[in-house]
Amino acid sequence: MLILADISFDAATILLRQRGLTLVRIADGAAIPGSYWGEPEAGVIGDRVYARGDTPVHSLLHEACHLIVAEPQRRLRIHTDASESQAEEDATCYLQILLADALPGVGRDRIMADMDAWGYTFRLGSARVWFECDAEDSRQWLAQRGLLSEAQRAEGFAACPA
Repeated sequence: MLILADISFDAATILLRQRGLTLVRIADGAAIPGSYWGEPEAGVIGDRVYARGDTPVHSLLHEACHLIVAEPQRRLRIHTDASESQAEEDATCYLQILLADALPGVGRDRIMADMDAWGYTFRLGSARVWFECDAEDSRQWLAQRGLLSEAQRAEGFAACPA
């Protein structure tokens, strides 16, 4: 499992800042505020994402994406539990895979493998198959809210088994 200490904290900080969020580094061993799953998983409160060096990168991205997809007014009220619907949860997963490509040394292949190893569950059995074959509704959800770049909107889906 790739953890925050394995990548550039500065790169993660910049990525979140570009999306209106603040990454708060928590000292090793200290409690992580707003962590839904418990430590070492990332936490969220308002526009802040809390993480330690041992926080999994997939968790950091997932919680950050919950805040990114939330309407600004709702974002400020979020504390620990950020999901409002299954559609929003799915869009969060889709966006976290895309944002993994923006972090040096991470990328979507690694994040999807870590998502599977952690225990994310998808109808088609893996994060990759879901992302490549079954996530059109999530991509549309994100596109309708202006949360995808032009290149991300144009990205096609793989030819998937029926």
